[in-house]
Amino acid sequence: MAEVIQIEGAGSTAKTRNPLGVVGLAFITLGIYFIFWYYFVNREMRDFGSARNTPDCGTSPATSVVAITLGAFVIVPPFVSIYKAFKRMNSTSELAGSGEGFDAGLGLLIWVFISPIAMYIFQMKLNEAWRAQAAPGSSASD
Repeated sequence: MAEVIQIEGAGSTAKTRNPLGVVGLAFITLGIYFIFWYYFVNREMRDFGSARNTPDCGTSPATSVVAITLGAFVIVPPFVSIYKAFKRMNSTSELAGSGEGFDAGLGLLIWVFISPIAMYIFQMKLNEAWRAQAAPGSSASD
């Protein structure tokens, strides 16, 4: 079950999802869950970045989803979107005080060849960021 965490200063929430659940649901639903998951994690990162007055965590989750769905017909946009999603996750992790996140280039490479592992890593690192920003005395609240 996902834990709902208040994004400090944003007036919105983020969820810490079970990384295995994300991978399993994406597989069981033939990728449909992945599209919704991708939108929601990008929206959560955007809200977090907006609360800290930085565009580094993303600005348009809908554009990210269009890039991985319709953009696949052009071939390049999904790769760019996933690379940038890892960059946004890294910015979120740093702002939340949970460390550096995960290398975006390596994340993209893993996503291309073994996407379930990349999804697992992405969600695990994002969960760490949400827990760090929600923790009392975290660097995000200083």
